[in-house]
Amino acid sequence: MDRYYRYLQLVKEWPSTAVVLGLGAVYAIYYFAKVVRKPLVTCQNAGLLRFATKHMPILSKPFWPTIWCFEGRLQTVVRALIKTEIAVKYRGERILTSDGGEILLDWIDNDELSNIPRESRPTVIILPGLTGSSSASYALHFADNVKQLGYRCVVFNNRGFGGAQLRTPRTFCAANTEDLHHVVSHIKKLYPDAPLLGVGASIGGIILFNYLAKYGSEAQMVAAMTISVAYDMFESTKNLETPINLLLFNYTLTRGLNQAVRENVSMFEDHFDTLHIMKSRTIKQFDQRMTVKMFGYRDVDHYYSDACLIEKMHKIKVPTLCLSASDDPFSPHRAIPIEEAIKEGENILLVVTPYGGHLGFLEGLLPYDKGYDDRLMSEYVDAVFKFGADELQ
Repeated sequence: MDRYYRYLQLVKEWPSTAVVLGLGAVYAIYYFAKVVRKPLVTCQNAGLLRFATKHMPILSKPFWPTIWCFEGRLQTVVRALIKTEIAVKYRGERILTSDGGEILLDWIDNDELSNIPRESRPTVIILPGLTGSSSASYALHFADNVKQLGYRCVVFNNRGFGGAQLRTPRTFCAANTEDLHHVVSHIKKLYPDAPLLGVGASIGGIILFNYLAKYGSEAQMVAAMTISVAYDMFESTKNLETPINLLLFNYTLTRGLNQAVRENVSMFEDHFDTLHIMKSRTIKQFDQRMTVKMFGYRDVDHYYSDACLIEKMHKIKVPTLCLSASDDPFSPHRAIPIEEAIKEGENILLVVTPYGGHLGFLEGLLPYDKGYDDRLMSEYVDAVFKFGADELQ
């Protein structure tokens, strides 16, 4: 009798079970058919493309984003929430700029893992994002990647971030490269025989790209990599002000910027209308009320025009790998300069994944470990330092 009742219960539950299994099967078919794809790789320079194809096998394989959160906004949010913060021990160094500002550099000298002499040990400088620092999850993973490869790493914390004291009423912006130039000169003075490679994430990548464009062959770097940059500041702003992105990202980042002003209000209040600034609800409002005045622009459009990267690709004189995702909510696919890279980016290796979001690139069922951007960065950095001197001339 009990067996009969259990049979009846199974019969009653079967329709809902079948629906769940059917939906799961449809989801899986869509994932394998539409989501798992190789990245788009474009490069005008045949030599650089050969170099990448030869030494970076990841580019010839599909990217398998985490199956339960492959959409761009989900990738972005989930990475910020669950990406494991690994233990990284930095050596801090505070340096002053010519105008009296303070910059904190967090070093991993890597004497314990590297067999390369300190004076010639290749070095990677990492530039975090808008409100990021050396303690950000992605920065910790990037730094650990470099360490595991046996190289030296230094994270450049912008003024007022990462524990650096704000000594002047000036922070940073996407178009200004003075602080980065100061840091690069400092590093090269310390280690003149050590090759230097730059890695910039989000606005850190924009600053790095603008630096490379400004200094060209005098940039004192052998190569560079940008991750999730906004090539077109106008399109980025427009996309970040759509309703969902406004709630998920724009408000959150603006609160972080407002908090930085609030923590240093005594430094700013004689130069800016701090009460008005701290009422900003979007990045564009914050830039209009503070960044524009701080760096001497006419208005926010003047600033964004100066920061845009699309028309500067021909100015890059060192090999530069640019990783973007087509579904990045900070830089939509229409704003990724694929045609410009093909026509004008002689030293640009552009890699575009169909999914990955903004600094997401999560892989695996439980994406606590390194993602696609970590693996790509490791292959690129290692290839440049091991083979670049001979093959990228």
